[in-house]
This record gives sequence, C-alpha cells and structure tokens, in this order.
Amino acid sequence: MNIEQLVKMANQIGDFFQSYPDHEQAKKDIASHLQRFWAPQMRQQIMQHINTHPSDNGLAPLVSSAIKEYLH
Repeated sequence: MNIEQLVKMANQIGDFFQSYPDHEQAKKDIASHLQRFWAPQMRQQIMQHINTHPSDNGLAPLVSSAIKEYLH
C-alpha cells in the first residue's frame, strides 16, 4: 500500500484517540487498533517508514509514539 495513504490513515486513527485525557492509554489504544484492523504488511510498512524517517515521517507525535512504543 502507498505509504502516504498509510500515514493518512494512521493519523486519522490518532485524531480519534487524541481527545482521550490519558495520552498513555490513547497510545495503547492506537496500537491496539492497528494490531486488530491492519494487515501485518501494513503494520510492517508503517514501522519501516518510522525507522527510515524517525523525525520527519508525517505522523502526528501521538501516533508515532504509539507505534514506536506499542506496535510489535
């Protein structure tokens, strides 16, 4: 899948969870959503994108943190 589309989708998920008062729980829920609803190839692609572009990856900070900390 196109990485720009994956970034857009991940940020949309992050937008939903951004309103959570507990940002740690929001990060866990973002990662959980990606685990449940994204194909393994999609998760692998977004993680590779973050590893290749750690600071300028187009992801919202909350989403980037969620993926780095909780997505396996």
